[in-house]
Amino acid sequence: MQTLSADIAIIGGGVGGFAAALAAAESGLKVIVSDESPELGGQLTSQAVPPDEHPWIESFGRTDRYTEFRRRVRRYYLSSRSFTPDNPHFNPGSGWVSNLCHPPTLARAVLSDMIAPYVSGDAVRVLVNHAPVSAEARQGSVHSVTLQNPDGVHVRIEAKVFLDATELGDLLPLTETAFVTGFESQAETGEPLAPLEADPNDWQAITWVFAAAWDPGHTQPIVQPEGYEFWRNYRPDFWPGNLLGFTDVHPITLLPRYLPLLGASMGLFGYRKIISKDVETGALDTTAVNWPMNDYFLSTALEPGAAEASKELSKSLMFWLQTEAPRHDTDHLGYPELRLAPEATGTPDGFASRPYIRESRRIKALTTITSRDVSAADNPNRDRGTHYEDSVGVGSYRIDLHPSTGGRNYLDVASLPFEIPLRALIPVETKNLIAAAKNIGTTHITNGCYRLHPVEWNIGEAAGHLASFCALNGVQPADVAAEKKLLRRFRAEIAAAGIQVSWPQISLQG
Repeated sequence: MQTLSADIAIIGGGVGGFAAALAAAESGLKVIVSDESPELGGQLTSQAVPPDEHPWIESFGRTDRYTEFRRRVRRYYLSSRSFTPDNPHFNPGSGWVSNLCHPPTLARAVLSDMIAPYVSGDAVRVLVNHAPVSAEARQGSVHSVTLQNPDGVHVRIEAKVFLDATELGDLLPLTETAFVTGFESQAETGEPLAPLEADPNDWQAITWVFAAAWDPGHTQPIVQPEGYEFWRNYRPDFWPGNLLGFTDVHPITLLPRYLPLLGASMGLFGYRKIISKDVETGALDTTAVNWPMNDYFLSTALEPGAAEASKELSKSLMFWLQTEAPRHDTDHLGYPELRLAPEATGTPDGFASRPYIRESRRIKALTTITSRDVSAADNPNRDRGTHYEDSVGVGSYRIDLHPSTGGRNYLDVASLPFEIPLRALIPVETKNLIAAAKNIGTTHITNGCYRLHPVEWNIGEAAGHLASFCALNGVQPADVAAEKKLLRRFRAEIAAAGIQVSWPQISLQG
């Protein structure tokens, strides 16, 4: 077995892991970043989810590196497509979920360019298609993590500091780091919206995203999936009709609503539209299908076969759209003009290479963020959430929980712009492990607003800086949180690196 050594090992290369690698590489230390997928970038690339962002993202509430990522996405259209928008904050794909809708292929190219100087300079070593399978941990410290590639070849990674940036918190059980899963009880968290009894198997749905293009000359549907009959007739107990249908529920009111594919100002096709023919000459309008109809919640992401089942649901949705969906313009059924768009995903079949994971194992952290820290209802006279003296970043998004494996419908409530406490990244016991993605010290409820792209990026970037600070100064993460002098030095460093640690003193409501 090959053994590789580094100062910092980042296991998981999603949005958080990628940002952590950029931050850690700046320190001059040796960094290894791995991911089980074929590429880095997570939600932005292998999961094919365009950014979900807050309304102030163009001006503040993000790190400088995330701002650079956004700038490079737009610059692509200016230089490569000779497109000069009147608005410098133009939306490339014109989808209405975000002001920066764009295809995974472009995100992949931008992220590759951003990390390339560190890879070529030997500061960062990237291992894709490598999943963690075991770890060596003694006396509360992680000494090594072993990865395995699809051919069964193992690589042992040794480092001073380890970051868990995996999509499911995979290092936590391997390193015997204390963690929680699912929905905690009211008694555990004090959250008014939590259930009376905890349910560790109540997880948010996962979604296997795919790209669909509107191609007027296309007529051939995909091959009918094996599970199609089940999914075309499946009706959840809490749903107003069949899951494969244009009638769903409003996430906030839970009242039935009809949201067609086309023919409405907020139709489904325009929701996550990632390519616009009005921007790219010769391109087809293309959308990322991450809709209520392909949320998979019959088993948790940890259960064997869940990923495959979620992809079967998404294939069934595509077949239903092409052959049986009621049209807005005629009495005929189906939209044969829809076709899979591998040119948008960069995969052979037009499907993302990995399912979109909304929820992870979460560390038992030095600080756990509850809904009382961020809920607008619990803080009626405030315009921002709890202030933390150890804040290492900011974020904002509604508490947005999708239907779950516990048979629960949406939970979508207003939240306040919030801070990211350093102590939420640090486990209660494991000394040299830092959470760097959706596995930080949130609850099931607050995960719903800390899981989005710019927040995960900020978490990962802060974690990468923390790992570097610890490796260079011979201290542990908990030392930085506990000792005021170290904390002041660290917060000064990340502020100098362009991480905003508090919201500006303006009204943020509305």
